[in-house]
Amino acid sequence: MAPRLDFSNWWAKDTRKGTPVVVKMENPSYSVVEINGPDAAFRHVEKSRGKNAKQVTWVLLLKAHRAVGCVAWVATLFWALLGTIKRRLMFRQDVAIASEKLGKGKLLFTVIKVFLATSLTILAFEVVAYFKGWHYFQNPSLHIPVTSDIQGLLHLVYVTWLSFRADYIAPLIQALSKFCVALFLIQSADRMILCLGCFWIKYKKIKPRIGEDPFKSNDVDGSRYEYPMVLIQIPMCNEREVYEQSISAVCQLDWPKDRLLIQVLDDSDDESIQCLIKAKVATWNQRGINIIYRHRLVRTGYKAGNLKSAMSCEYVQAYEFVAIFDADFQPNPDFLKQTMPHFKDNPELGLVQARWTFVNKDENLLTRLQNINLCFHFEVEQQVNGVFLNFFGFNGTAGVWRIKALEESGGWLERTTVEDMDIAVRAHLSGWKFIFLNDVKVLCEVPESYEAYRKQQHRWHSGPMQLFRLCVPAIITSKIAIWKKANLILLFFLLRKLILPFYSFTLFCIILPLTMFVPEAELPVWVICYVPVFMSFLNILPAPKSFPFIVPYLLFENTMSVTKFNAMVSGLFQLGSSYEWVVTKKAGRSSESDLLAAAERESKITNQLQIQRGASESELTELNRLKEQKEAALIPVKRVNKIYRKELTLAFLLLTASVRSLLSAQGVHFYFLLFQGVTFLLVGLDLIGEQMS
Repeated sequence: MAPRLDFSNWWAKDTRKGTPVVVKMENPSYSVVEINGPDAAFRHVEKSRGKNAKQVTWVLLLKAHRAVGCVAWVATLFWALLGTIKRRLMFRQDVAIASEKLGKGKLLFTVIKVFLATSLTILAFEVVAYFKGWHYFQNPSLHIPVTSDIQGLLHLVYVTWLSFRADYIAPLIQALSKFCVALFLIQSADRMILCLGCFWIKYKKIKPRIGEDPFKSNDVDGSRYEYPMVLIQIPMCNEREVYEQSISAVCQLDWPKDRLLIQVLDDSDDESIQCLIKAKVATWNQRGINIIYRHRLVRTGYKAGNLKSAMSCEYVQAYEFVAIFDADFQPNPDFLKQTMPHFKDNPELGLVQARWTFVNKDENLLTRLQNINLCFHFEVEQQVNGVFLNFFGFNGTAGVWRIKALEESGGWLERTTVEDMDIAVRAHLSGWKFIFLNDVKVLCEVPESYEAYRKQQHRWHSGPMQLFRLCVPAIITSKIAIWKKANLILLFFLLRKLILPFYSFTLFCIILPLTMFVPEAELPVWVICYVPVFMSFLNILPAPKSFPFIVPYLLFENTMSVTKFNAMVSGLFQLGSSYEWVVTKKAGRSSESDLLAAAERESKITNQLQIQRGASESELTELNRLKEQKEAALIPVKRVNKIYRKELTLAFLLLTASVRSLLSAQGVHFYFLLFQGVTFLLVGLDLIGEQMS
């Protein structure tokens, strides 16, 4: 017999140490396990000797306890949701009905209600047919009974509906769904290409570079001619919560004081806010900062009119560059030293754009989902377009413009509510280049309430369509290359501003629920599940910490398609709401620099007594008036959440379609419609963001 080659004993000898121990329990209800060495406890034990009846019972009880806990948690959540629905829909406690003034949404709301009523009627027919055994819709190929099979009047009506559905409704829905799926795939391919471009930039470590830093720390005397004249503009309107933070941050920029001028462009119509901003400007002016307060009596043109009015001042002619910061933006002290060197020896450069970062991105679920979208916008869209095309849409803030580029492009125009995109397109048509700095970040806020976010998104999606109508002739007749014209019209405007909200709303909010009642036009699983999940995965890549929110992100984006589609139609057909500018509400969240500034203010208050001793009577009156206004600003104003009727109606439509999908035993379709309907319900009840009540 061949020798047995068991090499495991060679190294097993040295590992078996210690005295063999036999453990015997006197209680016969426990099993006896022999431990022969320290490794014996980790060896395979026969199932018959590892557990007895009492151990199995305890394990089952433990698992049952966990299952009951999960069921209780789900039941509690469901009961809380029902309680909220009861309070907000039935009793209207601490809520208000959202106005349908945005985007002339009454027409869209009426269309959605008609779809809901039709779906409920068809569902009633389908339920009756299901219980009567008329399961024709379960067959792969539709079977319509012959005349001899008719079982009554109701059956005749149902069969007539089947014939009409197969001959007239299904072909229309199939054609529209194929068109939307084609647009969906084109837009997905565009996202893929952008992500590949971002990966290439990361792999090759491509970013805008400067040859030599012209602003060296040791150059203090005799080299000020290297510092260009820079104008800083802070447009604001009734920004009580954040005006102090932005002014303080801008006044602390590291730049020679004689080469810098700060304009605080206040369009506030509240006199108390005007006085507070004036006092803040006066405080920094006394510290030697070159800062000016400007106020317009007539707020024409909104932000564009404000900037245009400020640029018309005579002293602006002495400045070469202008940096713009919205009221909630807080640049770092080295912002200008990180952005201005890119303009040196680059006369074709018109804009340097910095990235946004958010102080309140983890405040609630809504801010987390916004952070995902904006991270993709900056990290992928703007960075890729900046590197490969030298063009992207100006974000309206946290950017530095060459004043010559603004003047040659026609300056600020008041024709749309997206004046930042307007000037960027016109500057691109004039031949100016843009640079995006992904490493330079400016702190700001995202809206914390759904109402503020909804109004912001309406303006961001209606304005581009309005601008598209105005810019198409100029793009076609411009002297730029043909491929740049194609990029502007096909990609920048049509694909990313028009097609995206159109197919997202039409495909997932209209066609998908309709296909549940018209099974002949059913959408494949990969359209409603695989491709959207993959696209959401790509969107979350720039914000890897947000991966746990991939499913809420997908569902919420489909929910927001209602607002975006409404805004897109409003801007495309120039409805009244496309010209409305609603200032986005801020919460005034504090960063570390804000806390330091607060400490500085406290030390200043301690010396207020000494100031008052040497003050005149008029100055004391002014100080008392400012003190009263600050105390009045601290009084909380009761705000309530809103109820959004379009979102609620779509929620009931999707939930109705999910009930219909149960009759056909469509698993993926049912779960998608159920979760999407619940998401619409939560958004319609204003439960997604900050809770006011």
